[in-house]
Amino acid sequence: MYFAAVAISIFAGVLWVVLRYLGRRRKEYAVGFFHPYTNDGGGGERVLWCAVRAIQAENPDLSCVIYTGDEATSESLAARARRQFGVELSSLPKVVRLQKRRWVEPKSYPYFTLLGQSLGSMVLGMEALLKSTPLVFFDTSGYAFTYPLARALGCQVVSYTHYPTISSDMLARVLRRTSAYNNNLVIARSHLLSLLKALYYLLMMLSYGLAGRCVHLAMVNSSWTQDHIQRLWRVPNRIKRVYPPCDTRTLQTIPLRRKGESTYFISVAQFRPEKAHGVQLEAFARLLEGLHAADFSTQSRSSSVRLKLVGSCRNKEDEERVEKLKLRCSELGIAEQVDFLVNVTYRELVDLLGGAIAGLHSMIDEHFGIVVVEYMAAGAIPIAHNSAGPKMDIVAEQEGCRVGFLAASVAEFASAMAKVLCMPEEELLEMAALARQRAMSFSEARFDEDLKAAISPILSHTKHKGLNQG
Repeated sequence: MYFAAVAISIFAGVLWVVLRYLGRRRKEYAVGFFHPYTNDGGGGERVLWCAVRAIQAENPDLSCVIYTGDEATSESLAARARRQFGVELSSLPKVVRLQKRRWVEPKSYPYFTLLGQSLGSMVLGMEALLKSTPLVFFDTSGYAFTYPLARALGCQVVSYTHYPTISSDMLARVLRRTSAYNNNLVIARSHLLSLLKALYYLLMMLSYGLAGRCVHLAMVNSSWTQDHIQRLWRVPNRIKRVYPPCDTRTLQTIPLRRKGESTYFISVAQFRPEKAHGVQLEAFARLLEGLHAADFSTQSRSSSVRLKLVGSCRNKEDEERVEKLKLRCSELGIAEQVDFLVNVTYRELVDLLGGAIAGLHSMIDEHFGIVVVEYMAAGAIPIAHNSAGPKMDIVAEQEGCRVGFLAASVAEFASAMAKVLCMPEEELLEMAALARQRAMSFSEARFDEDLKAAISPILSHTKHKGLNQG
């Protein structure tokens, strides 16, 4: 574990010296957005395009450069922003294609994944910065180990952090020897291996904190993330909370009263392990069991209740995960009442949200939870995990009344789903209306306003520097 910290320190030191020398060259009058995956379809990508739009509006003369590992053109990315997220860019961004994205892929590092990805992000970041060195380097994907490189090159470093790469919560789970998607059972069962992993995490936290201190402005997406970043980076005066942009405007035009022959719950999440789709399937199976055991009227209704899992697949591993989830549905006996909808368009997603009675979210320690806000804006009652962003920021009371449900176990999720099904329609509509009102706190307009206020000093400095270059 000691060698992990030494490796990062030596690597960073060599790069710092080299880049300080290279940093004397002329920089492009641009904001460079470091976002290696521009096709993930999640909340992070929405942040990217809304941030580009906001900066284009704030400073039209400033070019926007997208560093991506995807095969994309300026036209295709602008079309994707419009098609997937309803974001209209005022001008086409410049695209810088990254060839070394495999350096940040988890599968490249079967062991010491955090260390591998951290060092790999430095390689990828160096490729990006040497291909195009902007006046402002804006990381929207959480690769903090690129910040020392960008700062060494003389860039203003801005980040939008969705969640810390390493956190005290992760360390606590290892010390408690809790098995999770990022702490396998073999390590959790061993006292020695858990101790060694805890030491590894401590060293990674130290390195992450040092990298984070190179930022000029750190925007964070929630109270939970802000708390962790403040403790890790120790730059409180440079941290601003900017809630992520949620599509409240389009979704709020959906009628609150649900229409359609079937009653269904919806889950919108990328098919990644941490999203805990398995918990949702087990909760849905338990819900159906409870409905079948109830009176005749409830039994007849249970046959029309469905669960729709909506999400994107980034790669083959995600596609294989979907197939495993389908097999799990068969094992639970719910395959006939569960639909998998992969890589749907934005318009299709809006239609699906408009018919859902409630929306499920089951990720533990979700940094914020954009999808929970989208449920609320669309009139679907949120049933979210009782932790982090949903608990601290989103599913809070509105005008002293409940706007949704929080759950932490299969039983609690099933119970919340049953409560939604059993609520009188008028009571359900009242809760949905309050939830929609609450969602306004996280609108795209609010994001634009807060982001512009936070980044305005950086852009003013950039404009002054650009005039000096000219």
